[in-house]
Amino acid sequence: MFISSLGHLADTGTPKGLGVFATRNIKAGEIVEKAPVIQIRCDFSNLSPELKSRVFHWARLASRQGVHAVALGYGSMYNHANPANMQYGAVDNGTAIQFVAATDIAAGEELTINYNDTGGTPVSTHDNWFELQGITPHAPTDNDA
Repeated sequence: MFISSLGHLADTGTPKGLGVFATRNIKAGEIVEKAPVIQIRCDFSNLSPELKSRVFHWARLASRQGVHAVALGYGSMYNHANPANMQYGAVDNGTAIQFVAATDIAAGEELTINYNDTGGTPVSTHDNWFELQGITPHAPTDNDA
């Protein structure tokens, strides 16, 4: 069973480009989306730059060594925040990924995940995912609120 997202895709109005925004108020602990994944078996270094910024570390999340996963639905479209307002994890024997609200989320708020913790938690002590991927993130602006 898959649960469609409680979000919609829209321009963030920032250099981040597209983001996913809550369509209604969401309570902490509520499932925001449960989506199937496409599993890709290959070394991370062999993925295209576009895929590197969209895949999940399936070896860590679903115990599938050498596998990365592209989430369908909005799953691979959520932008980064630390702390994020959602957490995620593999479900259904590794065939899907589930996103759960880590905090109360207001209607219209951007839905975010923490890219730094490949285990899916919303907060990490290191904020170096972009650096490790060789990506320069945009500088936060007043529009990022």
